[in-house]
Amino acid sequence: MLSDAEKKQLLAIARKAIEERVRYDRPYDARLDPDFPGFTDQLEKPCGSFVTLRKHGDLRGCIGLIEGVKPLYQAVQEMAVAAALQDPRFPPVQLEELRELELEISVLTPLQEISSLKEVEVGVHGLLIRKGMKSGLLLPQVATEHNWNLEEFVRNTCYKAGLNPESWKRHRRDPDMHIYIFSAQVFGCPFDEA
Repeated sequence: MLSDAEKKQLLAIARKAIEERVRYDRPYDARLDPDFPGFTDQLEKPCGSFVTLRKHGDLRGCIGLIEGVKPLYQAVQEMAVAAALQDPRFPPVQLEELRELELEISVLTPLQEISSLKEVEVGVHGLLIRKGMKSGLLLPQVATEHNWNLEEFVRNTCYKAGLNPESWKRHRRDPDMHIYIFSAQVFGCPFDEA
């Protein structure tokens, strides 16, 4: 679990990374920022994370790394820019939008493959479904935001993976299908307050 100070630092890194790219079209490196003389062990640890942008409560971008392949602070820095500029569902964030954005960061626990959907706790667990080259992930808060029950959550994760929404029913008989759960520490704030 991250401390309040670590969460505040990650939100500031996300804001600065987006602002540097959108406002000045230049990359940002938190390691070179005098506001951050160092990072705690938690922030240096490789960890999966997603950065979500909302505008007036509506999704404006969301991109992340499922597994820890980079230090957490670096993953957040890069995923913030990707959420703002590279989410294929949305046009790139424009300068005049920045003050209307809300930042949300989800720090993921390691993936755990499950054998039964009875292991899924809606609102606590996120889902990752993989079948062959296809995969789809939904963060834990997505089910809560849409008031989905377990079946709706699984169906929508299949849909996001580009699979038939009913394909999860064959999970136990299909050696090529894998379902994973994870938890997330989720925190955020308005863009200007990060």
